[in-house]
Amino acid sequence: MEAHPISAAGKFAEELIATARGIAAAGKGILAADESTGTIGARFKPINVENNEENRRRYRELLFTSSGIENYISGVIMYEETLFQKSKDGTPFADLLKKKGIITGIKVDQGLKPLPGTNDETACTGLTGLPERCDKYYAAGARFAKWRAAYRIDVKTGKPSHLLIQEQAWGLARYAAICQAHGLCPIVEPEVMIDGDHDIETAAKISERVYSAVVRALHDNGVLLEGALLKPNMVTPGQECTVKATPQDVAFVTIRTLRRTIPAAMPGIMFLSGGQSEEEASLHLNAMNVKDLPFPSPNPWALSFSYGRALQASCLDAWLGKDENIKAAQDAFLVRAKANSEAQLGKYAGGKSDGKSLYQKGYTY
Repeated sequence: MEAHPISAAGKFAEELIATARGIAAAGKGILAADESTGTIGARFKPINVENNEENRRRYRELLFTSSGIENYISGVIMYEETLFQKSKDGTPFADLLKKKGIITGIKVDQGLKPLPGTNDETACTGLTGLPERCDKYYAAGARFAKWRAAYRIDVKTGKPSHLLIQEQAWGLARYAAICQAHGLCPIVEPEVMIDGDHDIETAAKISERVYSAVVRALHDNGVLLEGALLKPNMVTPGQECTVKATPQDVAFVTIRTLRRTIPAAMPGIMFLSGGQSEEEASLHLNAMNVKDLPFPSPNPWALSFSYGRALQASCLDAWLGKDENIKAAQDAFLVRAKANSEAQLGKYAGGKSDGKSLYQKGYTY
């Protein structure tokens, strides 16, 4: 029988566990501010803000200096450019956040590329040079990382294929092992996307296949599960499905899927919003954290958030790139941060929302 590999965490084991637990703290979650240069440009375009480095810096500073952000946000994921930027008073962003007790993270994948042998499917890339990049990011103050693997459902064409599921599971696991060996707590992000007309049970079936493959690969690569976090999709019907799901439906099917696949050793499940509206993302998270779901015992992991669009849409609309709107923009951001903090505790009663869809077909960032 083959021996289990030595843990990838090595000398960083205790630090990784502390980081994972800190991020998964009660009532807190992650601000995913890791949009690539191209993606943040798409966010800026509707509000007529030029996509240049200074405007990107100004916007991220707006978010990070919001008064009381530390009450709701435990970690911030950055794009590489942002990690090495500073506030207008010269303070590195990582130091600014550390003073607030917020942990800095970094997006380390290098995007989706075509996977030969599949029907136009794409797989995540970025393992080449990752150890050296991890050392650089750790030195700059980052303590966790993320890597996004995306899967599209198309029942007619057999997507996601077995090849894609296996390829991306291995990529996520190798990324996680490398990060742990270099001091970064890995956020493992298998996103089964909402593109399509499939129903919620189809989404659940595919999500189970994906998550199971990922967990097996994590074990095979010696990843310390206690020093890692999962960032999965919530299980919802496809965007074009005519049968809609209630928040209670989404909560039940999502938790059932996680209980079937994810080990209790992982401290936290930090959901992505995946194109849900701001209010939907909060209501769905809240429904997972109330105490009336028909499961026999409390969930073994914290159920929290790692939202990008669902934390920032109202903020961007309020900002419009103008300094005089900074306070209003920060207030809008904090409204959503507080809503999701309450949802993590199962105490969100719902709020005002314009219901604006944040869905983008084929979102790759």
